[in-house]
Amino acid sequence: MVTLPSSIVAPALRLTRANRIFVSADEARRHVRARELRPTSYAPPGHLHPDVRVDVEHRDGWPVYTVAPRIGTPIGSLVYVHGGGWVNQIVSQHWNLAAQIAAEANTTVILPIYPLVPFGTAAEVASFVVDLVRDSIEHYGSTSIGGDSAGGQISLSVALALRDDHGITLPQTVLISPALDLTWSNPEIPRVQPSDPWLATPGGKVLAEYWRGDHDLLDPVVSPLYGELAGLGPITLFSGTRDVLNPDARLLVEKAAAAGVELDYHEGAGQVHVFPLLPTAVGRDARAIIVARIRNALRASGPTA
Repeated sequence: MVTLPSSIVAPALRLTRANRIFVSADEARRHVRARELRPTSYAPPGHLHPDVRVDVEHRDGWPVYTVAPRIGTPIGSLVYVHGGGWVNQIVSQHWNLAAQIAAEANTTVILPIYPLVPFGTAAEVASFVVDLVRDSIEHYGSTSIGGDSAGGQISLSVALALRDDHGITLPQTVLISPALDLTWSNPEIPRVQPSDPWLATPGGKVLAEYWRGDHDLLDPVVSPLYGELAGLGPITLFSGTRDVLNPDARLLVEKAAAAGVELDYHEGAGQVHVFPLLPTAVGRDARAIIVARIRNALRASGPTA
């Protein structure tokens, strides 16, 4: 993989108008309509890590992919929920991270393709992923969860539901630039906004309205920052300071400390949204941490009940 300097990421994002569906409420609505009319592909890239294999099954009419090492016996599993603002499909960066984790952590990575807006809602998808994690525990043993951006929101909401409804404490929850509060009301967001080349509040609020369905925005299934954290397993959190979601990430760190939850926080100074997925040296180092956290958690935890 080619390694790019971090300094070119923000200018490139601005040049390509990566934030166009977020800076305008109307543009966000147009984007939802465009994806409704012409969904994009979720197929895995033709070439992934040479040491992994990809399989697929269907659950409730939706594909669920597994990425597993070709050699040896994998240990446990990781359910990884891709990001994309609840409206965009899985992309190559998600597939590449899943393949790296599978190969280097010697585990099976489960990638659900889930209904996006306007077809899916927070509660429906959370229920789907909860069932997936429970089945993964039964089939593979020790299971962790992880996700980026919108997938980080889903992952933390699912971890809360597993604790509350099923008495399950996960050995590791990995959150990459998660969306934690879909009210977009943190007073620090306007301070960060001028430096963020990717996300913005107007479109974010539109997508949140679609995603919440008939649930209140303050419901933890929509905005997990409002959930009670005590009793969760260890969390590993990544957030860049040029990300409007960073202020809520800092609040999560504070809430976890107050609740006695182990949280390993990695703040990327000057880094943008989902920087661990990017082909930079900083992203590479973050991915190495993710692999290590998953590997150590799955090997140490044993069966989860």
